[in-house]
Amino acid sequence: MTSLYDEFRVALHSVWTRRWLVLAVAWGICILGWLAIASIPNRYDSRARLLVDVNEILPDDAQGGGGRPQLDQIRETLTSARNMEKVAATTGLLPAGANEREKAGAVAMLQKNIKVVPQQDNIFEITSSVAVGSLSDADNAKLASGVLDSLITVFRDDQLRGGRMNAREGLKFLDAQIADREKALREVEARRGAFEAQNIGLIPGGSGSPAQRVDAARAELGQIDSQLVSAQAQLAAANGQLASTPATINVPGMGGVGGGVARQQLAGAQNELSSMRARGLTDAHPDIIALKSQIASLKAIADREGAGASGGGNSQNPAYASLAAMRAERQATVSALSARKAQLTGDIAKITSQQIQNPGIAAEYDRINGEYTAFKAQYDKLLAQREQVRMRGEVQTETDAIKIELLDPPSKPTSPAAPNRPLFLTLVLLAGIGGGVGAAFGLGQVRTSYATAAKLERASGLPVIGSITEVVTAERHLDRRKKLIWLAGGGGALVGLYALLLVAEFIQRGMVA
Repeated sequence: MTSLYDEFRVALHSVWTRRWLVLAVAWGICILGWLAIASIPNRYDSRARLLVDVNEILPDDAQGGGGRPQLDQIRETLTSARNMEKVAATTGLLPAGANEREKAGAVAMLQKNIKVVPQQDNIFEITSSVAVGSLSDADNAKLASGVLDSLITVFRDDQLRGGRMNAREGLKFLDAQIADREKALREVEARRGAFEAQNIGLIPGGSGSPAQRVDAARAELGQIDSQLVSAQAQLAAANGQLASTPATINVPGMGGVGGGVARQQLAGAQNELSSMRARGLTDAHPDIIALKSQIASLKAIADREGAGASGGGNSQNPAYASLAAMRAERQATVSALSARKAQLTGDIAKITSQQIQNPGIAAEYDRINGEYTAFKAQYDKLLAQREQVRMRGEVQTETDAIKIELLDPPSKPTSPAAPNRPLFLTLVLLAGIGGGVGAAFGLGQVRTSYATAAKLERASGLPVIGSITEVVTAERHLDRRKKLIWLAGGGGALVGLYALLLVAEFIQRGMVA
């Protein structure tokens, strides 16, 4: 502990013997540091809060995404280059006749120093920071507030005019696009018509490409197959029921008066067959095929009834007649489905054969149809978008689509936000004193001198016999006292300059307020 105390006394003595060096280094560091702090302009911040309310009069799909994307767009629009240029011109940051380089510099400076922070979904806090070295503190504080005033005014004006202008520009753009698509659509229609006329014998009729018609025919053929299987099963069941049902029944005490019913039905069916043939239907027509089958059944019934009429006790079985009519109907259904199946199979074979014989024509026709379908879809989509834009334009014309309310007006800064000059001045003073002490102590360590006899003994390894005490005369004492007064004056002047700078800083802040 004693050795540590001695070392401290030695270090203190080394610094004290070089006290003028301490004072000089402290003055140098403080002067340079305070000059650097003085060259930093004060930065003044102004804050404001905006409420931006989007009136969602139209549904989300008609407004192109709802309110949230519009709020994000508003946040980006606030600090856009166009708005910053208007603010710079309004606040005087851009002189009249400024060139493009000066405009770009002013816009970049404002974009860097204006911050937009969303506090809620539709509330924004805007902060403007201004630190122009060529302006006074009062002018910087006034400019910080003026920048926000100008920015809010420019933003309001743009939103009032921009919505309607955007709607008009959007309609103009969509009209041009629709005209282009309509022209292209007509050209494709003309090419398709000319291609069909040129290859009329190689392209089947009907709508759609050959591949599409083949797919449709195959889909319908699958349905026909399932229906035909069901109809054939129903016909087989009707045949089974008809085979197990007697054509006539014996009625006691009754003659064969019922035999004329079958003949009447047969006569009616034959008359209907003649009528169909008179209309031009051939024997291959499904209706004639079904009617012929019914006539054959009725003839058999009439023959049996005629043979049994001599007994005088048989009559026509109503159940048999009903089953015969049902069977005839189901036979007609099976015939019609079979005929449709044959027709579809023929169509598929014909189209497939044409595609095999003329693959280039079919491919080109498919390509033209695909191009037409694509243009038609684009055309319909553009028409729908134009209607949506037109509705938005009408809404924005009748009402304010975006409502802007100033919750907190731009604040008037009275003290700089940065730098903290009192703190920096104090830190420079402490750094100057510390630097002077450190320089003196370092110089003492470099010099090969010894403050005490014990230190000399440790350094040399030889015993020290004795030491001579310094004798101070009256004149020498007076000279030392005078130098001490000068040292105290130099130190006091440094502290006084520090205090003066602090007072000047607070006076300057008071002038801003």
